[in-house]
Amino acid sequence: MPATVDQKYTWNLAEIYPDVAAWRADKARRAAEVPAISAFAGTLGSSPQALADALDAITRLEKEMSRLGVYAGMLSDQDTRLSEPQGMEQEMQQLYAEFSAAASYLHPELLRIGSDTIERFIASEPRLHIYAFLLRDVLRRAAHTLSDAEEKLLADAQPMAASASNIYGILTNADFPYPTITTTDGRSVRLDQAGYAEVRTSPNREDRQAAMSTFFTALGGFSRTLGTTINASVQRSLFYSKARKYASTLEAALDRNKIPVSVYMRLIEGVSSHLPTFHRYLRLRKRMMGITDDLHYYDLYAPLVASVDLRYTPEEAQQLVMNASRPLGGEYVSVLQRSFNERWLDWYPSEGKKSGAYSNGGAFDVHPYILLNYLGQYNDVSTLAHELGHTMHSYYSNKTQPYALADYPIFVAEVASTFNEALLIDYMLKEIKDVPTRLSLLGNYLENIKATVFRQTQFAEYELRMHDMGLKGEPITGEALASVYLGLTKRYYGHDAGVVVVDDYVTHEWSYIPHFYSDFYVFQYATSFTAAEMLAARVLAGDADTTARYLAFISSGGSKYPIDLLLEAGVDMTTDEPLTVTMRTMNRVMDEIETILGRDQR
Repeated sequence: MPATVDQKYTWNLAEIYPDVAAWRADKARRAAEVPAISAFAGTLGSSPQALADALDAITRLEKEMSRLGVYAGMLSDQDTRLSEPQGMEQEMQQLYAEFSAAASYLHPELLRIGSDTIERFIASEPRLHIYAFLLRDVLRRAAHTLSDAEEKLLADAQPMAASASNIYGILTNADFPYPTITTTDGRSVRLDQAGYAEVRTSPNREDRQAAMSTFFTALGGFSRTLGTTINASVQRSLFYSKARKYASTLEAALDRNKIPVSVYMRLIEGVSSHLPTFHRYLRLRKRMMGITDDLHYYDLYAPLVASVDLRYTPEEAQQLVMNASRPLGGEYVSVLQRSFNERWLDWYPSEGKKSGAYSNGGAFDVHPYILLNYLGQYNDVSTLAHELGHTMHSYYSNKTQPYALADYPIFVAEVASTFNEALLIDYMLKEIKDVPTRLSLLGNYLENIKATVFRQTQFAEYELRMHDMGLKGEPITGEALASVYLGLTKRYYGHDAGVVVVDDYVTHEWSYIPHFYSDFYVFQYATSFTAAEMLAARVLAGDADTTARYLAFISSGGSKYPIDLLLEAGVDMTTDEPLTVTMRTMNRVMDEIETILGRDQR
């Protein structure tokens, strides 16, 4: 990371608002408009035009509030230590709650109007056509919609509902006393999330062992606090699921996008049945790394081929991603170039900056933005491709769909990102013939499957257990969470079979995962990966029909349910086929690696 960051590697938030003063002026305008939303209550069934007027007004205000929220959130993420952006985020949480309360009559009133009348309204008023899918979805969820007063009460509780996640974010990004270690080459490294992510990939085994044990032990010192925040998050989910008459928090979370619970359970069962394939990879990793004693959990992020240290400048990374994306056509690549030229990205880590990476497409009338913590490794290039997949999904959906239909459901959100990673690894393997580098890249592909299919499904199973504890009234403490996590990790990584030694301090890793504060989110990384694998393979094979379907898919936003969107793209997520195809590819890649290793040893 450079000592000082050139402006060209930072995002340009001025395209959303020129400064905080402009943001505050716009926020005041939107806050003043919120009470007017309530004036439509009781009028929706009077005529098709009245319903369209109400939906237009609500949607327009929601779009402007999203712009406000994106600016406040990303300004805060630049430096989570600053109080003013934190305050702006809290102001937006309050404003969203006021907006939700003001519009809380909407769903109950639509249900009172009834499906027959609403269908007549849709047929007679062209302005309602863009709301047809949303209106029918409200009717579908009638059994889980409450009275006007009850809906308002739930809306008023939203700022409190976000507390657990907010506390976790501030603690782990700004206030946590991250420890420091001295590496074997004499460097002093602060193990914040970026420092930990860097040292755990060190070729030096002693350094990565020290990094992981020190980092997770430090997290363990806050196990009681972080157990309390997780408990608060689970209790929030239980409250809302019970209030809306769902049998479980899982059912409540999946029903928002009409995803069958069987899809979630099928993933966990399917991945569990393929653990022998995962263990084959872990044994192969040990062989590639030349480890002669036990493979440990702290070895799992180290380079597979120690002699290969792939490093890329941001400019090199940009060119690689654009070259890899050429199968999707010139327009797609030109938008990627725009994102780099127009500073849609914030590249480098800095003290106080939010960890990880994301793409945010919520500023509908501007363009998506990307936050990175770029360190120059191949994994960072892959992360760039991943986040640009999200960005292109948002860009095309925002360009093609009206605001009401542009925001795509989470279940499909990770398809475009993992699709881009598949294009990148395919391009790299075609370009690079050097044996050690090729082995490293093939290994990186397997690492993606490990991290996205097996690790995220492990998290999904852990989250299910965590919520079951809450449903059964069992205590959700740091100690209890750690015990469940360690047992599950040992099973996934074959600890008892001698595949990987999962050291006891790994028991605290659960407290490092922010996604556990977003109900049943992580399983969608795994399902999306398998869907993307099927689509990318067809596109790379020159299937013009699939390419056209894929571009239509990333332009569809939330215009249909996610299962239907993927079905139109050519993937049926209610079957085992996507996972089966992925596992077949994984075994084929391992066959190639073993062939290369065998040839080199002759």
